[in-house]
Amino acid sequence: MSHHDPARATSRPAAAPDGAPALPDGCTFADLGPDDLRDVLELDTWAFPSPVEVDDLVALPSPLTWSRTVGVVRDVEDGDAEPVDGAVPVRRELVGLHASYPFARFPVPGATTPVAGLTWVGVHPAHRRRGLLTAMMHRHLADCRERGEAVSALFAAEAPIYGRFGYGRAADDLRVAVPRGARLRDVPGAERHTVRIERADRARHGDLVASLHERAGADPTGRAGDVPLNRPGWATRETPELQASYWGDPPAFRRGQESMRIAVVELDGEPRGYARFRRTLSWEPTGPRGTVSTGEVVALDAAAARALWGVLTDLDLSHEVTPFMIPVDDALTQLLVDPRAATPRLADNVWIRVVDVAAALSARRYAADVDVVLHVTDPSLPDNAGHWRLRAEAFGQARAERTDDAADLSLDVRELGAAYLGGVTLAALAVGGFVAEHTPGALARASAAFSWPVAPMCSWVF
Repeated sequence: MSHHDPARATSRPAAAPDGAPALPDGCTFADLGPDDLRDVLELDTWAFPSPVEVDDLVALPSPLTWSRTVGVVRDVEDGDAEPVDGAVPVRRELVGLHASYPFARFPVPGATTPVAGLTWVGVHPAHRRRGLLTAMMHRHLADCRERGEAVSALFAAEAPIYGRFGYGRAADDLRVAVPRGARLRDVPGAERHTVRIERADRARHGDLVASLHERAGADPTGRAGDVPLNRPGWATRETPELQASYWGDPPAFRRGQESMRIAVVELDGEPRGYARFRRTLSWEPTGPRGTVSTGEVVALDAAAARALWGVLTDLDLSHEVTPFMIPVDDALTQLLVDPRAATPRLADNVWIRVVDVAAALSARRYAADVDVVLHVTDPSLPDNAGHWRLRAEAFGQARAERTDDAADLSLDVRELGAAYLGGVTLAALAVGGFVAEHTPGALARASAAFSWPVAPMCSWVF
């Protein structure tokens, strides 16, 4: 990084007031900014090996929100610099990094709430096993509390890591490989839709994609009734940096595929869905063999989904369509006449960390009436520990508050995060031995209330 500038270092002490683990000697937290981009990318390519050179990465739009980007730095002697008054100058070396995205309206069951999207967590391989990650995670949780974000969410590069910091696997997504020409069930009204296929362009398609994406997450059933059946976890790209990064299409990241295309499904000229995709083509002895690799596939209702998938599964010179990830209850799972032929498999999607139990439980809605006392353990955030009474009417306002009443259920904050979006039931966690029932019937009632009719998922990796 640049030569040492005391003004750039954060005033936060290495050890948080609640006794959080300290950084190693010689390391401090430092706020990062746009001038640090090259060093951030250099560290990122050490933490996550990349075939793309830093010189090429610097030219791409960065998704980071710099006001939420924090480094771990240390001072080292700069042997390449000229001595000053006989002393060897020092430079600041970036050895760790974490950031978060400000999701002001992150979907939770029946509502939205501010959530910190943890991202870009990395440690230089020469500084592993020294407590940097633990210190950064405690710093992140403290920052969430200061900003009033009761929940943190992430995609886990390595699944075993984040459970020990209180994150629970809250959503899965579906990966499939749909053969070309796969038979799809008919849906009334699908034949009235048209699909246009174009090169993806932000100026032309940016507003369309943003609007359709948000509408699809508001109620994937297409019903739009009085009961709010949104898709929990369906984060939108809320910042200009995320939008710019999403629409970037650098050749270095195409992996031999074509530039980005988009299929837009319309009804009487009104957009009803879209799919971004790329194709590859190879010529085999038996003929052409191509793959259609999609990013987001979004439709506002079943008829639009049928029209869109009908086109995607019948593109010339292709033999299969491979969506990056779709919800486990996506329309495609019902449309396929032979779902086995798509070789479905599950992958973990969003992980959730409850940072403030009372605020988080009060922010969401519940699918059934509930009055339950939860005993929560939380080694990292002791303020979360204790007994909490949750009261709510089905799909109505909820209230959670501390209580001295006896607990009906006991669970760790990790399991509370896993159940928070409604895709993992408390009963399933109890089967695994991670939720204990103290009042007969409490588990069944609470499990029904915490569940949600629409499967949670985020359609893009943050």
